[in-house]
Amino acid sequence: MKDKNNMDVIKNLRTIEWLKSEILTSIANLYRVLAKGEENTKEDMEDLISNIILLSYLLGKRLGLSYEDINSNLKDKVKFNIVKEHQIEKWYGDLSQLLEFLTRSE
Repeated sequence: MKDKNNMDVIKNLRTIEWLKSEILTSIANLYRVLAKGEENTKEDMEDLISNIILLSYLLGKRLGLSYEDINSNLKDKVKFNIVKEHQIEKWYGDLSQLLEFLTRSE
């Protein structure tokens, strides 16, 4: 039984390292797409950003966090930055729009 537990821990650690690597790869690819500025940029950006978000949720899960807690913390951060009048909120109202979206999709 001890070997099974050790294997689970090793498998989880490898998965965490793999997810971290995938996140970094997606971020690097996003930078590459932004630097090129080619025609298919919108689709590529959507794909890469959604992949970064997906991988971040999965990494959080492997680190012992629940999806609900991650979402709750995200909403709290958005609310905090609205109250603190983050520059993006002042210029564009993006945080209020994001909070509305997150609240609507519950």
